[in-house]
Amino acid sequence: MHIGVIGATGTIGSRVVAEALERGHHVKAFSRDAAQAQREERRDNITWTSVDVLDPKSIAGVLPGLDVLISGFQPGNAAKDFADTVRRSIADPTVYATAARALLKALESRPQTRLIVIGGAGSLEIEPGVVRADSDELLHAALNQLGLPREYGAAVRGHRDALNVLRTSNRLWTYFSPAEEIAPGERTGRFRIGGDQLVLDADGRSRISVEDAAVALIDEAELPRFVQRRFTIGY
Repeated sequence: MHIGVIGATGTIGSRVVAEALERGHHVKAFSRDAAQAQREERRDNITWTSVDVLDPKSIAGVLPGLDVLISGFQPGNAAKDFADTVRRSIADPTVYATAARALLKALESRPQTRLIVIGGAGSLEIEPGVVRADSDELLHAALNQLGLPREYGAAVRGHRDALNVLRTSNRLWTYFSPAEEIAPGERTGRFRIGGDQLVLDADGRSRISVEDAAVALIDEAELPRFVQRRFTIGY
């Protein structure tokens, strides 16, 4: 397959690229640092280029030849500067919905290309009908636990708004909500898959490694199960 990855140098995006290459796919990697990444790249079956994820024409220009486009867009590069990414996310939390609209607009020219958007966990139900992003109290409690400022709640809601944009579309989109706790770790390939509700472990925690998130994303790229739907994973 030919897979495009937006945010290919990010925390999740870089693992998605590695997982796709390991499985023998061809990757078109998109990054703000594409020129530098291209100079440093030593792997086969990957090309680097830049794209403006807020510009439908820019996105449409890179779609030809792609079977799947995976978007790990965020305002900064959390893998390189997490604090800067948090600041940028708070500064304009509408960018997630703007990017979703741009991606869908671009797909009008290539409706057969599948889109997988990596979003957030805040829009998942913690119990039937209860969503953290819809409650200041629940959202702030989760942010405190994760060590994030309360102001970051605006970005969490921005991710939720992006999902709602996708839900109005008849394009071949999939939205991926990772677990609430996600960080670099071990690639186990063993996790549980859910839909709109958190997947909790035996201790009641929603957690996953970035590496296993990449496994789930490439699994979905290879064998679509959640077209026009959201899915999540957890241990």
